[in-house]
Amino acid sequence: MTLKVGVVGVGNIGSIHADVYKNNAKVELVAVCDINKEKADAAAKKFGARAFYSVQEMLDSGIQLDGCSVATRGEENGGEHYQPTIELLNAGIPVLGEKPISNVVEEAEEMVALAQSKHIPYGVNLNHRFTPAALRARQWIDDGRLGKLHMINMRMWINNPVETSPWFHLRALHPHSFDVMRYFCGDVKSVAAFMNKGRTIAGQDRVTWSNAQVALQFENGVVGNLTGSYDAGGGFGLEFCDVSGSQGRFLLEEACEKLTFYRRDSIETESYGYLGGMRAFPETFKSRIGAWVDQLDAKTPWDKINGSGRDALQVQKIIEAAIRSFETHSVVDIK
Repeated sequence: MTLKVGVVGVGNIGSIHADVYKNNAKVELVAVCDINKEKADAAAKKFGARAFYSVQEMLDSGIQLDGCSVATRGEENGGEHYQPTIELLNAGIPVLGEKPISNVVEEAEEMVALAQSKHIPYGVNLNHRFTPAALRARQWIDDGRLGKLHMINMRMWINNPVETSPWFHLRALHPHSFDVMRYFCGDVKSVAAFMNKGRTIAGQDRVTWSNAQVALQFENGVVGNLTGSYDAGGGFGLEFCDVSGSQGRFLLEEACEKLTFYRRDSIETESYGYLGGMRAFPETFKSRIGAWVDQLDAKTPWDKINGSGRDALQVQKIIEAAIRSFETHSVVDIK
């Protein structure tokens, strides 16, 4: 049976969602929705779907929806996720949201709780964990190949001139970083953070805290560190994840391009490039949205969704703890 899906918010990221759905054999894209009528109409024409100008209008139309992406933006890229997500979940429609789940933790908690109370699948586009390289690295952990996990060091940085608040860098970019760290090492217990405001390439002083070092202690005893920046990237690369344990270590570079395993008792290494044919980060939307479609098609239970709303909520709590740590110059425990 073909799944009928919609996309709410058809800006740049929403259009990527729509394009992936359009090219997925298991899906029929039936609806696009945006409060900007011109955007909705243009997307409807481009993707061959019906245009709507509010979620309520879409719901009132009686159109069948087996799932819906929410790719609205708002403050810190998460300020407009709450209302459409609540409306869709209340209507019983599975939702794939964009990150951050919300820039307000209380809203995120309400969204996750509503999905849980109604047993509705709710996922978030935490796409870095869905690359073939990340999946293989996780399998190595599950198989015990690294032994007892000891440490994780994560780097994520891009040249980004955009900033709308002091916390834009933390809240808009690092849901990805902390989700990757949780994906490999589990829930975080405590956070300590240090930050500074850099300068753009054009030499303008930053509004946002654009460079961050965040130390983490995980519930299982693993220790880790995130290096994050909006003032690096470009020729510096994008992403680097290094996980070590009692038996070995892996290094995952650029989210999907290269994965290397190092044995602790040998100089031998294993190196894999472009696993699954994935060659660049933009392809991760296809892998993540494809996984969402496969789980909907398989009628995966709401509490087994990979990259779930709960996962996104947990990483947002880490971000808020990092902010509190920096503001109070203290170690912050995540309750």
